[in-house]
Amino acid sequence: MSEIVVRHAEIGDAEALHQIYSQPTPQRDTLQIPHTPLKMWVDRIAEPKPGSRNLVACIDGKVVGQLMLTVEPSPRRSHVATFGMGVDSNFHGRGVASALMAAMTDLCDNWLRIDRIELTVFTDNAPALAVYRKFGFEVEGTGRNFGLRDGKYVDAHFMARLKPV
Repeated sequence: MSEIVVRHAEIGDAEALHQIYSQPTPQRDTLQIPHTPLKMWVDRIAEPKPGSRNLVACIDGKVVGQLMLTVEPSPRRSHVATFGMGVDSNFHGRGVASALMAAMTDLCDNWLRIDRIELTVFTDNAPALAVYRKFGFEVEGTGRNFGLRDGKYVDAHFMARLKPV
């Protein structure tokens, strides 16, 4: 099996990210919507939000996953980060999400002074829930009718991980 390399996203990755998030499964399991323009992905890479880190996972030089980490800008929440992640449907089950999660938690724990990482995940996304639990995330609550998917409202869990002591 090929090695998974995690690095910061570059402008040349925009087309691969556009392709990943145009697939049915990443669209369904994230808050992305169909028919996003390529320019949106170019802009996200070229003009990142302050405090964000845009990581991509590559196998044999091909971008196969992405994780966007954002540190909260408020001084009272500067110890908190949130993230969203998507993996190319053709590479599910190959450790891509785990590689991105390992890189992200290392950044938070050892470089960014982050004590709490938060996320939301649809309650029926069993593969994502398994990866998050593997990295120490726990469900703190559930939002009913959190997001629209396939014309119906679906619930999402609010999960968090506190930095290990």
